[in-house]
Amino acid sequence: MPLPFLTADRTFEAASESPLPFDDRERWRRPYRPGPGRVGGAALGLLLSSFVLFAAVLIALTGSVSSAGVVFGVALAVIGSALRMLRMGVWVSARGLRRVGFLLTRTVPWQRVVSVRTAQQPVRWLGLPRTVQGQALTLVRKDRPTEDTPPLLTSHGLDFLNRPAAFDRAADTVEAWAAEYGRH
Repeated sequence: MPLPFLTADRTFEAASESPLPFDDRERWRRPYRPGPGRVGGAALGLLLSSFVLFAAVLIALTGSVSSAGVVFGVALAVIGSALRMLRMGVWVSARGLRRVGFLLTRTVPWQRVVSVRTAQQPVRWLGLPRTVQGQALTLVRKDRPTEDTPPLLTSHGLDFLNRPAAFDRAADTVEAWAAEYGRH
């Protein structure tokens, strides 16, 4: 018996009247679920932080409070990194398109977006320097050449590795948002 609430790849229920089936379009939304690699990496980071927090408690109980504070700070940094890793990706709202990276977040208003399209091209495998042939969702802006903008999503990224149907759904959803709000 399948348990669809436990899996990330449920069947895609499209709204019949609109390609944007959300009530509050002013709220920032990720139009896809984070991939198992991203969720697993964050879970391992949080597991590591639990051990580091336990070590901080043991160090504090033995009497070295300053050392415990340093270890506690390391645990907070690991927790913050794991949560930021979960937050990374492409987000959309009625105000624009937002690309959240590990250290940097960039927002492009819909007025500057010419189009969002999927292209077959060499893409980085899991963000590493090695490139493979895959699909990329690219952003064409009014104020910047296409060569200067990195792809929004790739089929070999951490969220979509070995999940081509999930990449296609995410790309279609972002393209629908761009088509809806790019012409205003």
